[in-house]
Amino acid sequence: MGSTNYTGTLVQVAEDCPVEAAEQPAFDDKTPTVAALQYALISEHPYQLTSDDVLFEVYATRQAIPAEKRSAAREAFFAKDQACLRSSPLGKRYGWGIHHDADSRVALVPLGSDDYQALADDPAVKQLKAMRSKRA
Repeated sequence: MGSTNYTGTLVQVAEDCPVEAAEQPAFDDKTPTVAALQYALISEHPYQLTSDDVLFEVYATRQAIPAEKRSAAREAFFAKDQACLRSSPLGKRYGWGIHHDADSRVALVPLGSDDYQALADDPAVKQLKAMRSKRA
């Protein structure tokens, strides 16, 4: 089973992110977007879920996979390579950095905040950029 988890890493906002400060994605109960679901999961459970947990939960929610089938579905989901949170719309469009702690658990860090700058300046924290939306 592959993993999308990082440890001790900050996924910084993409270079071509269109916002100057973090924005909360709009949430539509009828058809929530990937961004809205990821935001809700991570913001409601900071440093409790791993990247793998978030990605699978969003997938399972959008596919309406019942609880009793999620274990097998998770195994099948990670049997194939999955894009990590560097490709998340949170870092590409909405201005959220994603910090992975020493246990691979994630939390959102808003662009422009003191926390974001402290993590970005910390030599002990590995720095990655969210993927660009457009080619350079």
